[in-house]
Amino acid sequence: MTAFVPPIRADLALEVPYGAPQVFAPVLLNVNENPFDVPAELAQAIGAAVAAIAPNLNRYPDREAIKLRAELAVYLECESEITVTGNQIWAANGSNEIMHQLFLAFGGPGRIAMSFDPTYSMYPEYARDTFTEYRTFPRLEDFSIDVPSAVAAIAREKPTIVLLTSPNNPTGTALPLTQMIAILEAGLEINAVVVVDEAYIEFRRSGTSTALELLGKFPNLLVTRTMSKAFGLAGVRLGYAIASEQLIDALRIVRLPYHLSTVTQVVAKTALKHWGVLQAEVSILRTERDELSSWLIEQGFTVAQSDANFLLFGKFADRAVVWQSLLDQGVLIRQTGPQGWLRVTIGTPQENDRFRAALLLAPGTEQEAGR
Repeated sequence: MTAFVPPIRADLALEVPYGAPQVFAPVLLNVNENPFDVPAELAQAIGAAVAAIAPNLNRYPDREAIKLRAELAVYLECESEITVTGNQIWAANGSNEIMHQLFLAFGGPGRIAMSFDPTYSMYPEYARDTFTEYRTFPRLEDFSIDVPSAVAAIAREKPTIVLLTSPNNPTGTALPLTQMIAILEAGLEINAVVVVDEAYIEFRRSGTSTALELLGKFPNLLVTRTMSKAFGLAGVRLGYAIASEQLIDALRIVRLPYHLSTVTQVVAKTALKHWGVLQAEVSILRTERDELSSWLIEQGFTVAQSDANFLLFGKFADRAVVWQSLLDQGVLIRQTGPQGWLRVTIGTPQENDRFRAALLLAPGTEQEAGR
């Protein structure tokens, strides 16, 4: 029998699947999850809600997720004091699917998506999958965006998608509204959709703004968020977009039918009713982040200013040695971003203490930390 060789696309033949290393460790601080278990009150409510709809799982879900989108609008008014309607929101299986739909709707052959590195490593994969050309431009040394250069690049390259990540992953840095406005105006000039990825926005420090404040002024603005981080529901897979109805309708064109299960919708709606309980965890993580950042600086490390639930720190001559030492001590963090840097997710107070102790014992940190 002739050996079968899968007829994979030539441009995918040498690619490998995306993913952080799935390594067991007692302390997992590598993928920016909320470290707290789902509160018992919410877990019980989710169980009851799923049990209530279980007899009707023989029926397809609401393909428009109308009630969920309306409740997300209520949440945004509470969290960000921004008024939108359910028709200005679209929900999908994590913000990853939202992004994929964005590239399907606004990217494609002959079109360009633009971003600013270092940033989220999945963006070029969305571009690859949708035959969109991907161009990226370097951030400044402090990981901010060189806005005049960005505006000039937008005018020159004429992308249909401009990706701004705020707070940025893997650096944690937020983009000021004044800089967003300049890029949004440049995008309007060439009819580009400007996407502001706010996956970590609920962890922002006091005084840091959300792009939602600009929604009424810029029809080309689309903001993405997720329930994986602040809500602690990474296992549920619920992301959403907020934009004009015109942009949201474009996403609805490319969505798969019945893409969001009935179970996912009911779990998300239940969690939205318990946001007050979850807010206490977010507050703890903000405090832990700021304290850990100060501690790292006191030890002599360089730390990127973060509005997210993680810290990028360094610089190391050989970050792999440090990473492996931490793992050997039972603490898993992430090798990502520029060479010489490591990223640690903010864990529980106890997990953060484990990280501190392990880092002090790691070889290869003495010179960088000035010890």
